[in-house]
Parts: sequence; C-alpha cells; structure tokens
Amino acid sequence: MSLIVQKFGGSSVADKDRVLNVARRVVQTYKEGNSVVVVVSAQGDTTDDLLEKAAEITSNPSKRELDMLLASGEQISISLLAMAIKTLGVNAISLLGWQAGFSTDEIHGAARIRKVKADRIKQELEKDNIVIVAGFQGINKYDDLTTLGRGGSDTSAVAIAAALRADRCQIFTDVEGVYTADPRKVKNAIKLKEITYDEMLELATLGAQVLNNRSVEMAKKYSVELEVLSSLVEAPGTIVREETTVEKMLIRGVTKDTDVARISIIGLPDTPGIAFKVFSKLAQKNINVDIILQSVGRDGTKDITFTVSRENSAQAEQAIKSLSSCKDSQVVIDENVAKVSLVGAGMETHPATASRMFEALYSADVNIQMISTSEIKISVLIEKEAADKAVKAIHNAFFD
Repeated sequence: MSLIVQKFGGSSVADKDRVLNVARRVVQTYKEGNSVVVVVSAQGDTTDDLLEKAAEITSNPSKRELDMLLASGEQISISLLAMAIKTLGVNAISLLGWQAGFSTDEIHGAARIRKVKADRIKQELEKDNIVIVAGFQGINKYDDLTTLGRGGSDTSAVAIAAALRADRCQIFTDVEGVYTADPRKVKNAIKLKEITYDEMLELATLGAQVLNNRSVEMAKKYSVELEVLSSLVEAPGTIVREETTVEKMLIRGVTKDTDVARISIIGLPDTPGIAFKVFSKLAQKNINVDIILQSVGRDGTKDITFTVSRENSAQAEQAIKSLSSCKDSQVVIDENVAKVSLVGAGMETHPATASRMFEALYSADVNIQMISTSEIKISVLIEKEAADKAVKAIHNAFFD
C-alpha cells in the first residue's frame, strides 16, 4: 500500500461537476489500495473575489485581516470535497491548515512554513479516512492564521508529502503535464515525460504556470517525487525528480513572464559601494531583483537597470528614492515589458544555443532590451506585446 498526496487547484474544483469529478479521482486512488491525503485550493476565482470584497471596504487592508479573509476560500473547498467523497461511500475528513499541523513564520500574505506536525493527519489515515487539507494556509506562533502567497497550495502539498514521507506527490492542473511551452498558445508544444528539479525550478521561476517555484525547491530539498497531470483527462503526466532516465534534451521549455517591471536608475554617483547600497535597501524590503545591467561610468556617474515583479515596482521606487546616494538620480519605470526564457540542462554543452535563440528573435523582428544567462537558461527582456510571438519563434527554432 502506498501513501499518495494529491493536490487539486482552484480550476479543478471550480463548480459542482468538477468537485464531483475530483471526488471520483480521489476515491479511485483510494480503492486501488492507497492511503490518500488531498490538498485543495479555493474554488475558481474565489481568492480574487475575496480580494475585491476587501477593496470595497478599504484600499489598505490589514495584512492579518486579509489572511483571515483569504483563508476562508479553502475552507469552502475542503468541506465540499469531503461531502462529495462521502456520497461515494468512502470516509473523508477535512482539516484546516492549522489542524493539519502547519506552523509558519509571522509574515502575513507570504508566510514560510517552519514545520508540519502531521500527527492529526496520521491519526485520520489510521482510521482509514481520506484526509482533505486546506492548502495555502497555516498558523504562526501568535495563533494567527497566515497564508503562503500565490501558488501556496503546491507548497502545502509538497510539505505534507515530505512530512509523511509519501511515495508520490501528484499535482493536478488543467493541463496534462509539463510542456515545452504553453500548449494553449503554442500548438506544437511537446509534453515532457520527465524533467529534473533544477530545470523545473527554472521554468517555474521564469513564468511557467504549472508549479509554484517554492514547491519545487522544497521537493528537491526533501527528495519528494512530483507528478504533474491533468484533473480532467486521465493520462500519464510529467515526473519531476533529481535525475531523469532518458538522455538529456538540449532544451526543456520556453516560457514567458509578463509580471515584470524594468527599473532604471540614471545618473548614480560612480563610486564604490553604490550598487551595494541600492540592492541591500531593496533586500530589506523583501524585493527580489532579477536581470541586472550596469553601464560603464562616465562623467562621474553611471546607470543601473534591473527587473522586479510589477507589484513591487512602486515599493522599489520609494526605497531607491529614500537613499541619500540617489537623491540626484532619476528613476524610470517601464511595466510594458516581458521576460522570455529558454531552459534546458543540455544547453551548457551546446555553445550555439544563444545564437540560435537570438536568430529566432531577429527573424521575428523582436528587439532585445536585456539579457541574463546561467548554465541552464537564457532570459531576454522584450516588449510585452511581442512576448507570445517571441515564445513561438524560439520554440519553432528548437522544436519545429
């Protein structure tokens, strides 16, 4: 008998029919002789609807109270799914994050899991129950509810799988696995049979909306084998593990990320330590910085350009302007940009990969603003309107 953790996202439980479909899938796994723990997100657009309700009251809600509000979405999902499973003649019990043993730090809206004390889950499994856990949430040392941020249910599922040493953690989505590009946008996208943690982490971080990047980090750390598969179509998915059994493909995927803002600081003093002052200030505000470009100093000044997520652009601007070293500098923000990336562990042994990618962009008449590289990825910053065209051009260059 195996222990399987299954996670279903909001679209998988969006309405009555889909809840019943998930219930059938879960019961099928259970009747195959497995112990099953299910992690569920809020239904459909429930989280967005709750955020709109908060905005009707105030434009600046307390983060603590916002977590109290948003955590209610998963409570609806888990209870409905438990009811649906019981109608199929199988015992099930729903647990909120804190009941399932999730302890987090104190950061509301983007909490980090400190530990999962899974005693209650184990007790319910011993009673032969299917256990349904509210994803995305936990409790801090002050006994306040916290949420893990967007995509947090993926992280909840992996954390439970790690705590229980589950045989597999299955992430059900609205696509049939991990593809070389978004199959809804690129018709000749190829479903991957396997992918490594490192490649999947790059894809997740760079805009592939299949897995949350924190969940992949955790899966790699605790050696949790993941399977990404469809909740609507019964078909083999994509396995995410440390090593793949097939020879490495040159490229694993092409992604786009439109949640990007480019920030340019023009006219900074060309003195030692100025970059440290800027980026340490951003780090203090928990603002992640990605692509960075610094110009050669001239006339006693230099320019620094970098990217952040769009939601952090205003906060980043305020942080920069608060520095005395930047008081005579100009801060320019451009949110009309997108980041397109090519990912694959095989590219490190193929020096022509970059030129092939840039030739594809040139042929598609796409201008490159910034470039960032690592051993397994190449990212370019381009105009947002050209993102889909760029992804198709690059994908065709490598997979046509």
